[in-house]
Amino acid sequence: MTVAQRLVEQSFETLTLAFEESVLTVMIDRPEVLNALSPVVIAELRLVFGELRDALGHATEDAAAEPDWSVRGVLLTGSGAKSFVAGADISAMQHMTPEESRLYSAQTQELTVIIETLAVPVVAAVNGFALGGGCELAMACDYIFASENASFGQPEVGLGLIPGFGGTVRLAQYVGIAAAREMVLTGRRIDAAEALQLGLALRVLPTVDELREAARASLLLAARNSPAAVSSAKQTIREARHLSTDAGLGVELDAFAARFGTPDMVEGTSAFLEKRRPHFSGR
Repeated sequence: MTVAQRLVEQSFETLTLAFEESVLTVMIDRPEVLNALSPVVIAELRLVFGELRDALGHATEDAAAEPDWSVRGVLLTGSGAKSFVAGADISAMQHMTPEESRLYSAQTQELTVIIETLAVPVVAAVNGFALGGGCELAMACDYIFASENASFGQPEVGLGLIPGFGGTVRLAQYVGIAAAREMVLTGRRIDAAEALQLGLALRVLPTVDELREAARASLLLAARNSPAAVSSAKQTIREARHLSTDAGLGVELDAFAARFGTPDMVEGTSAFLEKRRPHFSGR
């Protein structure tokens, strides 16, 4: 049984999963609370992305293992048209001790790192509110598509808190340090148009249906390529982004050379020269 089959056959309290044409859709399904991130949501997301990591990430690092490439991309979204994730579940957080909150933050940060480092692309389809933890969850994905009614923000200071799931780190990587400071220190929300202007959202679509279809189409484009090469490119971008130009070029040089002689490289170049569609094995 593939990882895709195992996941879609599981029953979740807060998530709805669907799988079609190599794309796994993970929908946070708590519309009654605008898909707020409760500890149960975090636990179930960690289970899903953890299983994907084990099937994809660890397999690609072990030459003796056969990777499970049944899932070639993940679409992360929220149920309904009002909210991707409206934020953390404040009722669940209100009476946490510092020790409990530290564990909650650590577990959620771990989830964002699993998403960020997953061997296949993960696209956030933001359908409405992406506030607090919702904005942080979206930023852990490879890129963000948004509907026209989407809004983003880190409003934690208004609750006497600060972002705890990566917001003080990743927001600056998307929008720059000054814009990140302004958003975090004021708690101001930005709409989809401003998110696009700042570089937080990559595309803005008129409706939620068009949003999810565009995100799927992007993932299917990536799925046509060598999954091993896509994984290597994703890892190289992540490793090189904070390095100097010279150091980053060194990371790219090593990753580029490592692809030569691999089955996917041989197949891809042969298919190009023979004017046929390649059939990649993921190696």
